Parts: sequence; structure tokens; C-alpha cells
Amino acid sequence: MRTVAIAIFPGVQALDVAGPLDVFAEANGFLAAGEAYALALVSASREPVRASNGMRLLPDRTFTESDGGHGKYETALVAGGPSLPHDTPDQGMSEWLLKAAARSQRYGAICTGAFALGHAGLLDERHVTTHWQNASHLAQRFPRARVELDRIYIRDGNLVTSAGVTAGIDVSLALVAEDHGPRLALAVAKRLVVVAQRRGGQSQFSPFLSAPADESSPVAKVQAYVMEHLGENFTVAKLAAVAGMSARNFARVFVEVTQLTPHEFVERARVDAARNLLESSDMALKAIAYDCGFGNADRMRIVFNKRLGVSPSEYRSSFRKI
Repeated sequence: MRTVAIAIFPGVQALDVAGPLDVFAEANGFLAAGEAYALALVSASREPVRASNGMRLLPDRTFTESDGGHGKYETALVAGGPSLPHDTPDQGMSEWLLKAAARSQRYGAICTGAFALGHAGLLDERHVTTHWQNASHLAQRFPRARVELDRIYIRDGNLVTSAGVTAGIDVSLALVAEDHGPRLALAVAKRLVVVAQRRGGQSQFSPFLSAPADESSPVAKVQAYVMEHLGENFTVAKLAAVAGMSARNFARVFVEVTQLTPHEFVERARVDAARNLLESSDMALKAIAYDCGFGNADRMRIVFNKRLGVSPSEYRSSFRKI
């Protein structure tokens, strides 16, 4: 039997738990008894754990019980939860993760469970990912971690981490493929009516831009100008004139405030505007490309593939509003 343990806690995201469990459980339907996965939920106590959506989950054993004869798992994971990035570290869970990481063939996290790994000191110098909304916070909280925003999941040695929520299904399918081959993973994906390997990264689910902290600042004035005139050609000198600053000083201040170069901001703004039109309109691709400042559909396709890992047509088919 291949043992899989998932650590849970009050406020856990139910899909972070149910998604991976269903992948491994469906795989069991294709496997002989000796090859199947033995699944266990582990928590601070055996009392029911209420998930963030109100669902109650029943642990199979506690963190301390798992040390007494059940501490060695082939795969040990910790699920995420909406409040986990800001919660006080759970010392019991941190100790369990440390021991599980040392004893297990592979270990890791689903979604924001990466924060629990960080509190246990398990992210240092490792390539990891998490939910796109929390990736910057993870990088700030654990500066020695090598956080990659756009990945759906990452395998770094025996450490596995996944992006937001349903990405737990993606990483679990990858582990099934690793254990039993891609054909079985594909069969499981078909049973769950999901794709066996998702196209693109998680940036396609997130806005590239956020509102400036000070909406009255010269940088905010430039950002607003760009968003209102996306079809124009922009140079640093032109944007500096909008801000009322010298080109050199503007470029320096813009990077300090936004952590982006002016060129990077303009390209991201164009991608976000094009995404909105792809989701909400029937406009032709060439018209969207022109209105958003790409010039032509070929250039927009190149930028979309670079930024999102999918073409504009693929993005529209996935996110078109009904």
C-alpha cells in the first residue's frame, strides 16, 4: 500500500482536501490491493474539523498518534486554508511536518499549505508555488524560499507544492502518473472530468495589475493615463511628461513604487484589458489587439503565450462569460 496523509486544521479549504483524496481514491479503482493508496487525515485531535465552507471533516489520527507507528508515509501533504497565511503557526503541525518530511518519500503542500511548510522551516532554498493571491506574501514571509508565481505545481526534489485550490488535483494527478504511469493518471482525470495536464499557468486566473496605494501620486496619474489610452505608443519620455518629471527620475520612481518598469506595466495593462474583452465581448481578435495597443493579433498571441501560457483564443474558450 502507498500511504498518503493530509494534515488538516480548523478553517481548512475543503477542496484542498477533497480534490487530492478523490484523485487517489479514483486511482484505487484501477489498482490491485497491494498497489493502492491508503489515505489518512491527520489533525491536532480526533475531534471533527470544520472547514472554511462549514463542512466537518473527521481526522483518522492525531499528529502525536501518527508518530506512534504511523509516522512514515510515502506522501505527506498539508492542505491550505483562507486564513492560513495570517494565522499564528501551529506548533504541533510544524513538528509533524518536520518529522513527516524526514521520514516520507515525498512531502508538500496544497495551495496556502505552503505557509505551514514555511513555518516548519521546509521552504528554504526550495522552488515552491502557492495561490496567486498569496505568492507575494509567501515570498516576503519566507525570503529564502524561491517562490514562482505562475506554476500550477512544482516538484523540487522530494518537495511538492501546488497553486490555488483545484491545483491540488493537478499535483495529485502528477503524483499518480509518477507512481503508476500517465495512462492511469489520464484514466483518473477522465473519471473526474478534468484535464490531465492543464495548459498555461495560474497567471491566467489572476489580474496582473492592482490599484496604486496613493491614487493622487504622479505614478498613479501615469497608470490611469495608460489605461485610458492603451492604443497609443508609449515611451518613457512620454510617460514622464504625463507625470511632470524628468525621464530618468520618472523611471526610477516608477520602479520603486510599482516594482515594475514602465514597459512591463504597459504590457501588463494591455493584457488585462484584452482579457476583459475576450471574456465579455464577441469582438474579433484583431480588433481587440488594435484597441489594446498590441498592433495586431499575432503580436497579441505572442504576448499572451509569454505571459499566460495560452493563446487569446484558448483564453476566450476557457473564460468566456455566458
